[in-house]
Amino acid sequence: MWNYLEAFTDAIVGTLNWTWQSVLFQVPWYTNYFWGLIVISIVVWGLEILFPWRKNQAIFRKDFWLDAFYMFFNFFIFAIVISGVYNVLELTFSNIGISITSLSLINMNLWPMWLQLLVFFVVLDFVQWFTHVMLHRFEFLWRFHQVHHSVKEMGFAAHLRYHWMENILYKPLKVFGVMILGGFEPEQAYIVHFIAITIGHINHANIKITYGPFKYILNNPVMHLYHHAYNLPNDKPHGMNYGISLSIWDYIFKTHHVPEASGTITLGYHGDNHMPKSFLGQAKYGFSKKKTKS
Repeated sequence: MWNYLEAFTDAIVGTLNWTWQSVLFQVPWYTNYFWGLIVISIVVWGLEILFPWRKNQAIFRKDFWLDAFYMFFNFFIFAIVISGVYNVLELTFSNIGISITSLSLINMNLWPMWLQLLVFFVVLDFVQWFTHVMLHRFEFLWRFHQVHHSVKEMGFAAHLRYHWMENILYKPLKVFGVMILGGFEPEQAYIVHFIAITIGHINHANIKITYGPFKYILNNPVMHLYHHAYNLPNDKPHGMNYGISLSIWDYIFKTHHVPEASGTITLGYHGDNHMPKSFLGQAKYGFSKKKTKS
């Protein structure tokens, strides 16, 4: 029992210290996700201001500050709190003979770094795409995901506006992806993480980018705006355009839908008027069994 308590407290203290050191610039710049998130946010927000897609949308759009808080809560505050639980689970699995390499299907150690990073990026993106689909297909998961879809005006910070339960849902499956890849992240995995943050911010931003023919590979703001559409097509009652960083999965599995690119569609979901307006209200949301259309 003492080992588990020690693992729990060590993880929380360690994550808290690392976050504080990041704030004080006492960690290598390429692992400083605190200031990295701020820099990326300012750059993408600047693009929104200079090149707005929906020109009648205010710079400080609806729920701007709420979404800004969500960014730091989900990325840092909740990560600190939950790190102890994950460390205890890792110790528990280790004690019963299940390690991070137990499901290894690929050994990337001898591959060139660029190939390691590419495979790491693609595999983790597919795992997140699959998880995202599940969030829409299963009612008990959709109730939590409704927090993200309650956004009524899109902007970069909406990227990280999601219920804290999604951290718990995504993390194990991302770990599963890492286990398949031999149980390790490439040495320069920070490159993948920063690219993913940037793409996610851009996809939610008030800027119009489609990437031309690369739209079939990379997710983009036009495609993702339709993921947040209030009215869904009859043949896609659970939603469409589930891509996180890559759009290719939606084209492969026929879950894509981009009928036009005006950017003027209504966002949300049927029943979104019941979503609480405050962060605390939204944090408790999802544990009831009230049904709403996804």
